[in-house]
Amino acid sequence: MGKLKGMEVSIAIAEAVKLARCDVISAYPITPQTHVVEHLSELVANGELDAEFILVESEHSALSACVGASAAGARTFTSTSAQGLALMHEILFIASGLRLPIVMALANRSLSAPLSIWNDHSDTMAERDCGWIQFFVENGQEACDFTIQAFKIAENPQVSLPVIINFDGFILSHMIEPIELPSQEDVDRFLPPFEPVRKLDVSKPRTIGPVGIPEIYTEAHMAQENAIRQSLEVILTCWNEWERLCGRKYEPVATYGTEDADIVFVAQGALCESIRTTVKKLRGEGEKVGIASIKLWRPFPDLHFLKVIEKARLIIVVDRAISFGGPGGPLASEIKGLLFDKGKNIKVVEFIAGLGGRNVSIGDIEGMYRKAKGILKGEKAKKEGFEIIGLRV
Repeated sequence: MGKLKGMEVSIAIAEAVKLARCDVISAYPITPQTHVVEHLSELVANGELDAEFILVESEHSALSACVGASAAGARTFTSTSAQGLALMHEILFIASGLRLPIVMALANRSLSAPLSIWNDHSDTMAERDCGWIQFFVENGQEACDFTIQAFKIAENPQVSLPVIINFDGFILSHMIEPIELPSQEDVDRFLPPFEPVRKLDVSKPRTIGPVGIPEIYTEAHMAQENAIRQSLEVILTCWNEWERLCGRKYEPVATYGTEDADIVFVAQGALCESIRTTVKKLRGEGEKVGIASIKLWRPFPDLHFLKVIEKARLIIVVDRAISFGGPGGPLASEIKGLLFDKGKNIKVVEFIAGLGGRNVSIGDIEGMYRKAKGILKGEKAKKEGFEIIGLRV
């Protein structure tokens, strides 16, 4: 166990990028992500990190620069939020389609309009199918650890895909938490130098990303799909190695109290810590309730999730984004589809909470549980579909 140090979570992510010996950082400032790349620019300017820091005029350009750097064989990092991610939209698909192992820290923030700088998950859910491996973290330690792990996972020759680490804007990005930074020696043992599967080299000219005619486009996407699904094995191996190195154990679905729970909360991000606190309180009152925190979003860990909820009679899904005009929130839709596909007769109650940074209290979480328990007892829900918590009427 190393020494804990009080540190802003954004700074911890930047320090993790430094420990990973990143070669190229390209980014554009946007609230609440800016502190990550601000600190990285200081580390590069002070000579503490031997890397190129590329200043650009937009997030579209930032990710474009990362694509070029990664294709040339550099270990590459960027960071953004909300509208910045939306501006990257075109290049997100290029990065994954070209199988470039770029790492991105995404400080989750509400999408405009109306203009909001506060936290929810609408930005990343809008890019759910962009082909990047995606993680959600609950706290600063996870944000630091997952950043280092992301390079190892992305650069594995069996994977060679970009990675997003989702961390809640302001709720995490600007919070000071106790963080244990691994030593440079430990990180060097864990993370070998980047050996690209393929790279641009003027001495050995090659083409990356030519026109995908109809005769090859489908096969290229199937190869990409196989790679992201097979990355699960690499991720699990990486986490086992990290546990041996640092003593911290990570799983695709983190649980508390699910072993005997009739009702299980399912959520992502920092809200899971509030839900876990509530679950501990309810279990102290004799309630059979648990929580499943989804750490790995893409590839979705189907079998791990099904094992966690196999004894549950009802699932409470708490989304932080709306899928407008769809059957519910993105996470709830995913879970309902999985349960239907596997023939699982488990009730799903959907709540959407914390939109645009609105506070979600312990009382709100207890209220979700009471409503779900009533439905389990046969009480009719007030309305079909999802319910938005805290909606003023």
